[in-house]
Amino acid sequence: MKFLVVVALLALAYAKHEEYIGWKSYYIGVTSDEQSQALGPLVEKYELDFLSHPILGREGVVLVKPQHQSGFTKEIEAAGISYRVHSDDLKTQLDIDDLLIDVQRRATTVRNGGRQLPYDNYQELEVIDAYLDYIGAEYPDIATVVTAAESFEGRPIKYVKISSTNFEDESKPIIFIDGGIHAREWISPPTVTWAIHKLVEDLTESDLLDNFDWILLPVVNPDGYKFTFTNQRMWRKTRSTHPTSPNCIGTDGNRNYDFFWNTVGTSWNPCSDIYPGTQAFSEVETRVVRDILHENLARMALYLTIHSYGSMILYPWGHDGSLSHNALGLHTVGINMAAAIHEKALPNFPRYVVGNSALVLRSYISGSSEDYAHYVGVPLSYTYELPGFGWGTQGFHLEPRFIKQVVEETWAGIAVGARRAGELFVANKMAQV
Repeated sequence: MKFLVVVALLALAYAKHEEYIGWKSYYIGVTSDEQSQALGPLVEKYELDFLSHPILGREGVVLVKPQHQSGFTKEIEAAGISYRVHSDDLKTQLDIDDLLIDVQRRATTVRNGGRQLPYDNYQELEVIDAYLDYIGAEYPDIATVVTAAESFEGRPIKYVKISSTNFEDESKPIIFIDGGIHAREWISPPTVTWAIHKLVEDLTESDLLDNFDWILLPVVNPDGYKFTFTNQRMWRKTRSTHPTSPNCIGTDGNRNYDFFWNTVGTSWNPCSDIYPGTQAFSEVETRVVRDILHENLARMALYLTIHSYGSMILYPWGHDGSLSHNALGLHTVGINMAAAIHEKALPNFPRYVVGNSALVLRSYISGSSEDYAHYVGVPLSYTYELPGFGWGTQGFHLEPRFIKQVVEETWAGIAVGARRAGELFVANKMAQV
């Protein structure tokens, strides 16, 4: 019987991901700013898809289509950029991922008494939404579920407001965390739903509820997220359509914010993964985040947007590498969060790098939510790039067995960040008196 189940799973897996047959992924290493800059023109030329950007001292990973592999490797060799194959065939690795996820689902469903939870596996959108609704129904005294809008394709964009005082205590700072703007970054939503769990169902640090109000939005981009389960696993953008280019779908949500919009790190090609949209805030999904920021700006002390991957904590300004007036606070709180994560990290997980996003990545991007939040007045605004790949060739993305590790260590960083943000918030209020 077990053999038949395995055969059936393999047959199902091999029927998926055909569009990625022959795609390769490469580890890329750079040793100078010149090499980092040399990669820039190759992105459009060879349709490169960076899952993690190489930084000095740490390799990145890039996906390359079959027709571009020869030209790409020749050019980076000529530039002295080191590379090695990570995966010979993306489809094969995605098939392995599917099997690992299914094994994890069977185990956790039994362990959870038949329930599927959104923080112990890579779950469908419906599981995440059902969890939010459950939290709102079971804990109405502290949790309120808000359907902010419908996505382009009509799906609800839901977030949870968590407060012991119904958001009525004007002295409490607000922490806002979002995830899932890039659809394929499946490790992002579990960290946000785990934060909900730790604030509502398993409150072991009561000061985080007593002293703060929280807004948690697990999936900013529900259409794209759903599409990665049903159609294209590596889809990144939203699913909006553009009248001038009906064959090109979607916008990169993290290039769509109104801060130096479409000035650097974007592409005018609407088929590109870094297409910034027809105008700033063209996407309903980014407008939801914008509205949350503005509605709560007077008390918002910390904004975190959760991405994957690279083990980094990045802060503004990403469009030009300059430092904001609050650079010292951004850096010191970032270091505090990274230190808390490292205390709980596995020894073979890389240490988090903390710094200005443009200077760390050696590349500029405009229109990001991290920069926009800081621009409109959030004193501490960060992008978390979570740990990424597993080891060996067992799976293309982080294996589901590591989700628990990642959500727990990330929560440790969030908790420290909230407390430090609260201290700075109070100090700033006192200085204004």
